[in-house]
Amino acid sequence: QKKRLLEELGENRLPYMTPAYADFHQLWKTKYSKLIFRKSDTVPEELHQMVQESFLTLREHNCFFQDLVRIKGKDFLTPVSRILIGNPGCTYKYLNTRLFTVPWPTEGSDIKYCSPQIHDACKALIRLNEYLHIEAVKTLQGQNLSETKEIQDSPVIDREQSLATSLMEQKSVSKHQSGVCVPEDDYVSLKNRTSYNLTLLNYMDPLQMPYLKQEPYFGMGNMAVSWHHDENLVERSTVAVYSYSCEDSAVEESSEQELKGRDPAVWHVGLKVAWDIETPGLAIPLRQGDFYLMLDDLNMTHQHCVLAGLSPRFSSTHRVADCSRGTLEYIFGQCELALQNLQTESDSMSLSLKSLETAVVKQTEEIHNEVEFEWLRQFWFQGKRYLKCTDWWLKPMAKLEEFWRKMEIMTSLVLSEVRKEQQIEEQRNETISCFLLVLKERQKLRKEWTER
Repeated sequence: QKKRLLEELGENRLPYMTPAYADFHQLWKTKYSKLIFRKSDTVPEELHQMVQESFLTLREHNCFFQDLVRIKGKDFLTPVSRILIGNPGCTYKYLNTRLFTVPWPTEGSDIKYCSPQIHDACKALIRLNEYLHIEAVKTLQGQNLSETKEIQDSPVIDREQSLATSLMEQKSVSKHQSGVCVPEDDYVSLKNRTSYNLTLLNYMDPLQMPYLKQEPYFGMGNMAVSWHHDENLVERSTVAVYSYSCEDSAVEESSEQELKGRDPAVWHVGLKVAWDIETPGLAIPLRQGDFYLMLDDLNMTHQHCVLAGLSPRFSSTHRVADCSRGTLEYIFGQCELALQNLQTESDSMSLSLKSLETAVVKQTEEIHNEVEFEWLRQFWFQGKRYLKCTDWWLKPMAKLEEFWRKMEIMTSLVLSEVRKEQQIEEQRNETISCFLLVLKERQKLRKEWTER
């Protein structure tokens, strides 16, 4: 069984499991089967070269940034520097911080990059994205075939139970990004759950970090990223991670790695069952160009961390981000919905509201808050760092600011209307009550952002 794992991972790739566990293969099969590891020699050499050059190019152009994230009301700088690259107009939110994609060059898009090198870097990453998508689909299809064969080879009673479970899953429905419930079709489902719309690139040089947290449960050593679930993803979608550590010949691996546990000079991905420190944890060494897949619901049932080695490391983490509320198309649609209640008087050209119905006022003011705090402040809070790559976001942000100004006028118009005595008292009180709740939330958030 140990030999089989070595064959899967490669010579000297046996994962470090804690505490010592006799039956490696059984643990992998029962607890970690949805973590799929691929060695670098399975990836085309040309793709390796393109992607690794893109990492170095982005670092040379100072395109990696530490994010200021908010945890339990306090701001922290991430030890890892990041940049988000993906579909034009997409965003990704984690730990109360919204990141805006540097758009990769998709067909029909008109994107001006600050240099040809940055264009080439983004082009290489979309190539990697396409490759990992294909690999994820093939892997999931292979697992489905394997599970079907296991059902066929199992005893009759077990087989009937497994088939019943399988049929129930096939009849289930899933809610896709459109929010519409549709019947689950195997291939369409696999495609949707592996069609990565962005990648979050990470970079860290551990020798430049004054302090790194120690892994608290299994004694795995220094952590670059603590135990976590990835946020804001489409349900049961696969996460694909390509790793590139700038290995130096001066950094030598311990010849006694298997005896002493994980080699502290080598980067590892750690995995454990969520909220469980009794089941042995797993740490898999990562070499230049290795990649791994977290399939299906693994991101929810397990937590993962990144264990720091000694050399600088890049990673490209490809995700199917839940963009139901995170694209320009979405927020522009919301703005248009809100502004339907604003009209221009034909005679005086002055602005007025079409309706003072409580539901209409509430919807408009909530969209007003969303534009200001989820988009405009989030974007400008990051400063002008995106301009190091492209000015693509400046025009849509200017358009959003114009929408926001009109919504500020609409807020003033509501205040003017509720002051008028001819308003029916019951309706007036209902409007004021609802209106004040949203305004108080706006005041509170503006205070928080000013303090930040």
